[in-house]
Amino acid sequence: MALLLRTHFKLAKTSIKENRTRSFLTCLGIAIGVASIILILSLTGSISNLVKSEINEIGADLMVVRPSSTKDSVTSIVEELTSTNSFQNSSLSISDVEAIKKIDNVTAAAPIAISTNTVASEKNTYESVSILGTNTDFIQIESLPIKYGAFMNDENEENSVVLGHTLSLALFNTINSTIGKTVTIMGEKYMIVGVLDKIDKTISFDNIDYDNALIMDIKSLDKLTHSTQIQQINIKAANTDSLPTIKEQVTNTLKEQKHGDTNFSVAYGDEITHPAGNLFTIVSGMLALVAGISLVVGGIGVMNIMLVSVAERTHEIGIRKAVGASSRNILIQFLFEAMILSILGGIFGLILGYVLAFLLSTITPFTPYISWEIIAITFLTTLVIGIIFGIYPALKAASKDSIDSLKHYR
Repeated sequence: MALLLRTHFKLAKTSIKENRTRSFLTCLGIAIGVASIILILSLTGSISNLVKSEINEIGADLMVVRPSSTKDSVTSIVEELTSTNSFQNSSLSISDVEAIKKIDNVTAAAPIAISTNTVASEKNTYESVSILGTNTDFIQIESLPIKYGAFMNDENEENSVVLGHTLSLALFNTINSTIGKTVTIMGEKYMIVGVLDKIDKTISFDNIDYDNALIMDIKSLDKLTHSTQIQQINIKAANTDSLPTIKEQVTNTLKEQKHGDTNFSVAYGDEITHPAGNLFTIVSGMLALVAGISLVVGGIGVMNIMLVSVAERTHEIGIRKAVGASSRNILIQFLFEAMILSILGGIFGLILGYVLAFLLSTITPFTPYISWEIIAITFLTTLVIGIIFGIYPALKAASKDSIDSLKHYR
């Protein structure tokens, strides 16, 4: 059997070498589809790793509560794409945060509410600023680096704000002399008590660009906008062992708060994803579908080239059958050749996909994600493509009559 496989491999290699250009173009069709899928998997894996690494930095004792939709996923995604506030129907409230704080082994609970508004200083005006409404527990959970001043505390929380590094530069052209100055939001003045150090995180599990954000007390934000929607509640547990119990208690507490409604989700550990995680999943799935179509087109190219090869080598088939080769041997020979073409395309696509991923990483923060699972899936997929699209030409070759084939000349 091993000798037979080696023979088939040598015959396939000879055939591919004799038609280098044709074989290369056939492999290229497979490679484009594989490279597209590799690029998509690398990107989604990178985003997932960025979120996981951030959660690991904060601590394994983190838990989050987010509003969840009772609608089907497609409707939810459409609303997320078309709405300026994807959490506009959130039922989470400040009273929910206070109730969670009373649960055993919960050391801190901080709401996250985002509003966009214009912020003005005595020097500059900055439009479309992300204003984060939260409470004094937030700094215990996130451990944000304070460059100057301090975070809000119980004494000054109502009229104080903390500026992100980039926002401070935009408003005051400096970060080291803004403490004690004021900013104006919708006609109301707020005193700056702290400025964050540069964080420069493009992707975060709570979907906040802290460098360009302004942080204030959530009650002050509610008075300012009169339409505060809590997008997330961050919870810090006393220890990781208590997380399952806390999750159950938080779920039961919120059910009581909402009279049995369960339009929320509680997650910790690997369950925590980017708030737009469903959007990433759907978009990645759609892109993978497009890449899969190109892979099918590449498979059709393999079938087409194998049909041409069968037609050109009809006389060879007749000779092989005349000297004792069975229809099964002929079938395996041509199927083996189709599989080799497909696998070569897969290897080329794997290399091309990661080259593109590394090039993309030079202009984005997404480090290419490489795993044995992706490589295994790539080879399995190309192998299946080779078998599916090579079986018909192989069967056609195997079914040829030896006498008729001998009469055929190129």
